[in-house]
Amino acid sequence: MTKPAEDTIAVRIAKALAERIISGAIEPGARLRQDHVAEEFATSHVPVREAFRRLEAQGLAVSEPRRGVRVASFDLAEVKEVALMRAALESLALRHAAPHLTPAILDRAEEACRACDAATDVRAWEEANRRFHRILVAPCGMKRLLAAIDDLHAASARFLFSAWRSEWEARTDQDHRAILTALRQGDVGTAVATLERHAQWIGERPVQTRSGALRGAFSIEG
Repeated sequence: MTKPAEDTIAVRIAKALAERIISGAIEPGARLRQDHVAEEFATSHVPVREAFRRLEAQGLAVSEPRRGVRVASFDLAEVKEVALMRAALESLALRHAAPHLTPAILDRAEEACRACDAATDVRAWEEANRRFHRILVAPCGMKRLLAAIDDLHAASARFLFSAWRSEWEARTDQDHRAILTALRQGDVGTAVATLERHAQWIGERPVQTRSGALRGAFSIEG
């Protein structure tokens, strides 16, 4: 059985590597070497293997025969899958959270909404957007559901950073305000329907590869 201390180290390693993968610091297809990671974190291979399993469970890494563990690549089909899953799970969570949403909670969500509008870079926007969504669904109290939603937001962030790595266009999110307005009015059905549509919004923009060529990049922008 894995020791608790090793579990703690594995969680720390998994979080650090996940942040690098999501931000694009470690690119899709890059190999994750156990020996290098163990050396960096001054630990044995046991927690590193557990960290890699955690990354695989999040969809951030894949284990391939004779090729080891690599950062997972993604395509439009995966972006669409994550968007559909987010729409379904967040709608479910909001339905269960709605009876517990107080004016104070909605005020906090509105602050996150304003932070989205004021964001000057993609990281600031993603953090505020994730906070907005989490504030609204957290009162559902369903831990497994919230954990799944958190993993999907991590995937969404990875797609977003891939598309907007070098620049960002400021935006005002009318869906956020529509959701808040409906919730303040007690119209849960409209809030849920708006959230479901909102979470499925996929944008596309051209990005320049290292070779100088242009490719289409897709991201979930809700």
